[in-house]
Amino acid sequence: MKKFVTRLFILIAVLVAVLYITDTDYLLKAVRTIYAKGYTTAFLEDYKEFDNAVVKNDMPEPWPVHEAYNSVQETDALIDYHKSTGTIAYVIIKNDSVWFENYYDGFDKNSKSNSFSMAKSYVSGLLGKAISDGYIKSLDEPVGTFFPEFSEGLAAQMTVGDLSSMASGTNWVEKYYSPLSITTRAYFDDDLEKVILGLKVVDEPGKSYKYSSGDTQLLAMVIEKATGKKLYDYLTESFWMPLGSENQTLWQVDSESHDLVKAYCCIASNAKDFARFGKLYKDHGKWNGKQVLDSTFIAKSLTPRFPESPQYGYGWWLQKRADKSFFMMRGHLGQYVIVEPTDNVIIIRLGHQKSPDADTQIFSDDISVYIEEAYKMLSHAPKTQP
Repeated sequence: MKKFVTRLFILIAVLVAVLYITDTDYLLKAVRTIYAKGYTTAFLEDYKEFDNAVVKNDMPEPWPVHEAYNSVQETDALIDYHKSTGTIAYVIIKNDSVWFENYYDGFDKNSKSNSFSMAKSYVSGLLGKAISDGYIKSLDEPVGTFFPEFSEGLAAQMTVGDLSSMASGTNWVEKYYSPLSITTRAYFDDDLEKVILGLKVVDEPGKSYKYSSGDTQLLAMVIEKATGKKLYDYLTESFWMPLGSENQTLWQVDSESHDLVKAYCCIASNAKDFARFGKLYKDHGKWNGKQVLDSTFIAKSLTPRFPESPQYGYGWWLQKRADKSFFMMRGHLGQYVIVEPTDNVIIIRLGHQKSPDADTQIFSDDISVYIEEAYKMLSHAPKTQP
């Protein structure tokens, strides 16, 4: 037994040494925070395992409650889908009032869970804010203005608008389940800026869409450099407090020492506070009569940049369904804020899984279920008295 323990200790020491030598020591953090807990990828409450910065709220503004609040039950199909995909929150907001809400699996209206890539919409919004505040000239501002690492060759053509619209042309490859992917490294590395500044521009920027979390992360770094503010502070002053968020939230950072937010993901908040950003875009940047974000920027954000990729604008997903046009915030494992402005409807779903087809089509089947069943519920709303 003593020999076995000694050999095991030596094996572990060698393995750790190899990880450091090969610059893959981030995997130690991955094992400690995710894999050793039985997960194969990030999970809803993993923010508890990482360093976080606080996004403050000082004047909470509760959502109005609709007169038909929770008067209609969830459809059987929706109940079954919630069970099979591990939904933790499902909320329907109609005419800017909470029409229906339910929570599951021990979560409630104030429970925090990971936004994952819904955070990308906030970062794009902060770009619009930085432009209107005069920190960044326009969507055509070169990234190389802020980071000389991207000021030569093809990289010199890359603009902040390219980052927001996922058209940077970098060599980032989006893979969530591979331990050795740059996506995984970015999630666990304690020096995220070093990872991002190592990216190479291999295709001409601004020509086509390719989903890339690295684009959003680099955009966040540009915004911090331009404003001189930490992104979590800029989010606090620009949106979180002005929109009356009810709960203080957290934004994961790479480490206490480097203090760089994981901008492409990882805002820990709740369904109704996430929904506020959807309402802001629905209302063309106004909140309580005040112009919080430029309406022209919002209109551009909700318009496809590339005709061959109509599913994406600047930080937002776009989908036409019959006679309806939806825009949405989307995140890993099925985090959604789905907005139909003409009907004045916002649908929020948070949970543990997407539908199995998530990797085979642009808009997975679960999105259809959450939309279609919400509209069935709305169609059964009691008629109000004149």
